[in-house]
Amino acid sequence: MPILPPTLRSAPALAGLLLALAACNTKPTTITADEVPDDQKAALANAKPVELPPAILATKTYRCADSSVIYVDWFSGDKSANIRTAKGGEPTAVKSDEAGKTMTADGGFALDGSSTASTIKATVPGKKAQSCNA
Repeated sequence: MPILPPTLRSAPALAGLLLALAACNTKPTTITADEVPDDQKAALANAKPVELPPAILATKTYRCADSSVIYVDWFSGDKSANIRTAKGGEPTAVKSDEAGKTMTADGGFALDGSSTASTIKATVPGKKAQSCNA
């Protein structure tokens, strides 16, 4: 009996393995998103639209009637702004329900004006309302 090289000795086993694999289902499997249940589908369909936070339109420095300086970050929508009484100080957010109305915050902050106006009316704690120029 002749001696076969190792690759030919395993040929019958390999042929049996290939025959077994050929008997498997050869239909391709298709996976679609519809087959996966979506437990949030109803909640997302009924969710209210998302409103992005306002973007900063302008950052301006104003000199007020009493020679004090305030720093204002104006936000898009003309309903909110940040006021700082010192450069790099902690901002105080002032808001209004309607664009063009006085924006206020707790503690006595108030702001009238817009990002495009060169003169605003500002009130900060401990001071009365005063005119401020950019």
